[in-house]
Amino acid sequence: MPRPPTVAAHDTQGAPVPRRRLLQWALASAAGVGAARVGPAAARGEVTTVVAASDLKFALEELADTFQRASAHRLRLIFGSSGQFTTQILQGAPFHLFLSADEAFVTRLVQAGRTQGDGRLYAVGRIGLLVGAGGALQPDGTLRDLGAALRDGRLRKLAIAHPEHAPYGARAQEALQHAGLWQAVQPHLVLGENVAQAAQFVLTGGAQAGIVAQSLARAPAVAAVTRFALIDAAWHQPLRQRMVVLRGAPPAAHAFYEYLATPAAQAVLARYGFEAPR
Repeated sequence: MPRPPTVAAHDTQGAPVPRRRLLQWALASAAGVGAARVGPAAARGEVTTVVAASDLKFALEELADTFQRASAHRLRLIFGSSGQFTTQILQGAPFHLFLSADEAFVTRLVQAGRTQGDGRLYAVGRIGLLVGAGGALQPDGTLRDLGAALRDGRLRKLAIAHPEHAPYGARAQEALQHAGLWQAVQPHLVLGENVAQAAQFVLTGGAQAGIVAQSLARAPAVAAVTRFALIDAAWHQPLRQRMVVLRGAPPAAHAFYEYLATPAAQAVLARYGFEAPR
């Protein structure tokens, strides 16, 4: 599939997006690999690197803040696509804890001997249709209005994460195939490197709609300027999200791994729309 095109920052009517909105999103979302949140001890080298699927951006930052306030540990968070992180880990990247949006990537790392144990499921993700608050498209989880918009010209661009390495993109493709829209939507696709970038395209007006993670749509800064509808989970393979401590990780990685399984942490994940693993 083609690389995502460069998208200008305009709203769905073609007008420039207010600078305030762009700044809010730039501060709130790390859409690309390499965005980090570093505790004050990082300058002394006392830092644990956590790499996570970008659907966790808002929830994991909240959890990391709580964990760091309650402990002496400091975390560096990096968000991106699970497939790209898996490749980097296999190539020797010095990460300590990996939170994948698809457990299959963790399985690959376990089989390659890159982990400490098999890890554990921490959440099940959901996808839905995200549209601008003032746009012409309806947030319809059945995707009927999306199909109608393809036919009547209201839909010019639809954003999804890249299906080849982003689990949320692969599930978006499956949902579109289930709805019978995959072939028709091909000329209109804008592919994000990860699901956060796909959501960003909608927020900046680069796409009229996007199929993205519910956890991103529930963030207050996003919900204030968009509308969202869940897609039936039966339309795609489940997003069984698994985390694992990587080989050579320090004690802080184990501590955060255990914290994420606590009822308090699970409650935060549930607030962002994640379902409990079964």
